[in-house]
Amino acid sequence: MTEKIRFGIIGCGVISDTHQSQIRDIEEAVLVAVADENPDKAKALADRADADWYVDYRELLKREDIDVVCILTPSGSHKSITLDAAKAGKHVICEKPIDTTLEKAYEMIDACKKANVKLSIISQHRFDSSTIEVKKAIDEDKFGKMILGQAAVNWYRSQEYYDSGDWRGTWKMDGGGALMNQSIHTIDLLQYLMGPVESVFAHAATLAHERIEVEDVAVATVKFQSGALGTIVGTTSAFPGLSARLEVFGTSGTAVIDNDKLTHFYLKEAAENLTDHYGVEVQNLVKSSDEEQGTGANDPGAISGNSHREQMLDMISAIKEDREPLVNGLEGIKPLEIIAAIYQSAKTGQPVSLASIRQLKTVQ
Repeated sequence: MTEKIRFGIIGCGVISDTHQSQIRDIEEAVLVAVADENPDKAKALADRADADWYVDYRELLKREDIDVVCILTPSGSHKSITLDAAKAGKHVICEKPIDTTLEKAYEMIDACKKANVKLSIISQHRFDSSTIEVKKAIDEDKFGKMILGQAAVNWYRSQEYYDSGDWRGTWKMDGGGALMNQSIHTIDLLQYLMGPVESVFAHAATLAHERIEVEDVAVATVKFQSGALGTIVGTTSAFPGLSARLEVFGTSGTAVIDNDKLTHFYLKEAAENLTDHYGVEVQNLVKSSDEEQGTGANDPGAISGNSHREQMLDMISAIKEDREPLVNGLEGIKPLEIIAAIYQSAKTGQPVSLASIRQLKTVQ
């Protein structure tokens, strides 16, 4: 029998059920204990998962029968908990964003490296079948020269959502608004498929919610290092919550991923009758639909955990094979850099290069 990798969960909020249910469904994993400063939340999750529970996460970290901890706390606390986990010799899976500033993110990476533990940042949509198929085609040069990428997350969060925790909607603990919390996965996929971003020019505002410091709507134009162009739109004000949509275009291919599903996929190599200057009839290469998944458009608890499971399996393999996880700390920093540049551009009213953001090491 394969030895199981033993997990702990720190933070028993909305996303914790996704993590515990996926750990439960992995044959080579077992959830040992959970922790949350709210004892009711900790006990409730522990009861559902048949695990031990703690109020102080440091007590969980003292256990020798835990190999990996999933950090699911507010974004601004990720660094401090990761440093404690690394010191305790635990591998870390950290929910997005890696933290609220690049400076803290690099501290996390350095601490895990020095402690010889793995660090993986949840970017589960890289493990979606739709992403894998498009990425493969791009890497095989079937898209030709990449020319345009468009990311739009038109989601909805009520005022009650922001009022449900005094940390929500704050720069210190949330790290940002519609971009940092709701749009970060689609922004990550944009750069993952289109390539590195060179610069952005952006506007951001708080237009639909009260008593929050951060944006509930933002728009940005993007220039990629390849010369391709792009756009990013993110909001939590699109009642009642629409789609997260990613469109990528090359000279020889087009793909649209809508709510995590590949809805349009065209390759010029599969086209016939290319004589019409105004467009041609081309077969959509989309295969049979995957199982319907929750998207979180208006309910963060509705997010499907299937791709979380794939990322956890990657961490388990990384531990057993002694390699880096596919989405390690350096990969987790990439969407944070883009969002930091957008915030800086919105603040200054000027274009901002990613190179300058790396020097600033800040988000605000």
